[in-house]
Amino acid sequence: MIQDQPKTPTAVPRFGRIDADLADVESAIAGARDCLFSLQHPDGYWCGELEADSMLEADYIFLHTLLESGDPGRLKRACAEMMRYQNEDGSWSIYPGGPGNISLSVKCYSAAKLMGIGPHDLRLAKCRAWVLAHGGVTACNTFTKMYLCALGEYDYDAVPAIPPEIVLFPNWFYFNIYEISAWSRSILVPLAIMYAKKPYKKIPPEQGIDELFVGGRANSILRVRIDRKHLISWRNFFLILDRLMHWSEAVHLRPLRTLAMKRAEKWMLERLEMTDGLGAIYPAMLNAIIALRCLGYSEDDPQVIRARDEFEKLGIEQPATPEMPEPTFRMTPCMSPVWDTAQAVYTLGEAGVPRTDPRMIKAVDWMLAKEVRHKGDWAVKVPKTEPGGWYFEFNNEFYPDTDDTAQVLLALSKVDNPRERYQHQVAQRAIAWEFAMQCRNGGWGSFDRDNTKMIFQYIPFADHNAMLDPPSVDITGRMLEMLAVYGFTRADKRVELAIKFIFSAQEPDGSWFGRWGVNYLYGTFLVLRGLDAIGVDHLEPQIQQAAEWIRMVQNPDGGWGETCGTYDDPDTRGIGPSTPSQTAWAMLGLLAAGDDRSDSVAKGVRWLLERQHADGSWEESMGEGPTRQAIITGTGFPKVFYLAYTMYRQYFPLMALTAYKRAMERNNQLAAGSR
Repeated sequence: MIQDQPKTPTAVPRFGRIDADLADVESAIAGARDCLFSLQHPDGYWCGELEADSMLEADYIFLHTLLESGDPGRLKRACAEMMRYQNEDGSWSIYPGGPGNISLSVKCYSAAKLMGIGPHDLRLAKCRAWVLAHGGVTACNTFTKMYLCALGEYDYDAVPAIPPEIVLFPNWFYFNIYEISAWSRSILVPLAIMYAKKPYKKIPPEQGIDELFVGGRANSILRVRIDRKHLISWRNFFLILDRLMHWSEAVHLRPLRTLAMKRAEKWMLERLEMTDGLGAIYPAMLNAIIALRCLGYSEDDPQVIRARDEFEKLGIEQPATPEMPEPTFRMTPCMSPVWDTAQAVYTLGEAGVPRTDPRMIKAVDWMLAKEVRHKGDWAVKVPKTEPGGWYFEFNNEFYPDTDDTAQVLLALSKVDNPRERYQHQVAQRAIAWEFAMQCRNGGWGSFDRDNTKMIFQYIPFADHNAMLDPPSVDITGRMLEMLAVYGFTRADKRVELAIKFIFSAQEPDGSWFGRWGVNYLYGTFLVLRGLDAIGVDHLEPQIQQAAEWIRMVQNPDGGWGETCGTYDDPDTRGIGPSTPSQTAWAMLGLLAAGDDRSDSVAKGVRWLLERQHADGSWEESMGEGPTRQAIITGTGFPKVFYLAYTMYRQYFPLMALTAYKRAMERNNQLAAGSR
């Protein structure tokens, strides 16, 4: 159940007006605006914590066990943090309230044993029963098995091969590393080094997990078998290729291995520069530390020290509190300062903060200093384009993304900077870069152009469901909104192609899939905002069908919500407990579709007003005390990894209330004019 902390205990009256007084809306906006400014860092940026699942703490324990490092007290606190998220059935889930996940549950079980929790502990006994009932260790994904191999708990010969020779394929070759997603690239290159070097640390038998193999370990570790029902298929082709690579490993037939390792090392070292760690994301950073040690770098080598330091910066110490009597330590998957700052500045600008406010100028200057001025992986496909744009984190020069760039450009449009000429030049470079990144079908992916070769999904080690970065409607919708602000119209062929892409991706019920937010509420709201800004008529049937879908999935309490389960079962789209961020998305979508008078919008406004705290904030969590968890409304990799952006519950409701206030003022002016 979501923790609701309303401003007043008064419930929505059953009879009478359901729409809020404009004065109440203005008061809520003022409070939310002040709250958002209170979260600004002295340097000018905003950065909310990103929360994820217990995989982060489990892998943290694995890393330090493998390398015989880490602070014992911190590792103990990480284990305590991990254990408090265990489900009643013994499993661990990748999002609160979701079903148990086999890979995560095995990781957490293993980490608990590495930290000295015995197999007879009731918590582990329950987990063991759950894991065995769901296929055991062999049902885990490749990344989990690779980590287990390093501790001697799985066989390297039984995991899909990840040969470092993949870095040798030329860029024109169909199977080159730039045809897979940027995040998979940064994870897989160091993992390929690990596969080649096969690190191994012998752990005591009592820390092992042999009991998690159905029928015993010797009988359970089997290679994936050929699909005999579909003999001629890409899946079977890659399975045969995988066995050939394992055979070549066994007989040491690896003529290009030395060259491949040098190339992989060089690739990784280059991307450790101008960044907060490889890819500036948790799994790539963790793999890079292990890869460096596998390559012979000592503990006191500057590269290892820096990689470790950047990784440890993702840690957060949580002291004991009355609600949480035991201190814990948790990891965050990455930092989000550019994203949060761009969202905050744009929202505050929409909420009426003056364009010359010093706090806004300071934030914009901070973002301008983060502009990408070096070519990264994206330049492989667009080599003749000048660098521009922004990344998500504090530093990640090789990986700017189109979504952050569009949002920063929206934020820049809300501020009159004394350095007007410079800001204009930066914006123009970024817009040119955005257009260069547009895919053939008119949409935009995140980090690369036309990263759409579906064949890569059949590679055996591609079971993390994130091998590709295809164009998505949510990013494309934001792009249209940004382009409209900078004067582009439907007369531009590139804009019209983007609109066609969006309409072609609409679901039969009128909604749109959300790649980077949960889920159809996110995709639909961004599409409607973009189409409205670029001038698509509200009366178009696609627009009205989308608005009707939003109204249809509104909860009885007046809010909106949707769970990560919609990625597994699209038939549940729009279904979930109401949350501030998703209620705001739904309202923004309806207002963008021209609906500012329906009971749905009025109830949504009332829902937000009644759940705003006295300090102007909103809460987005479930459970209490030690079982409290942030509700997930952000998406990392669908079906695999999700994120709770803790600032979403602050700036999106403010944006929605501001849009509603403007609509009401416009309606009042029209009414006065008609008299």
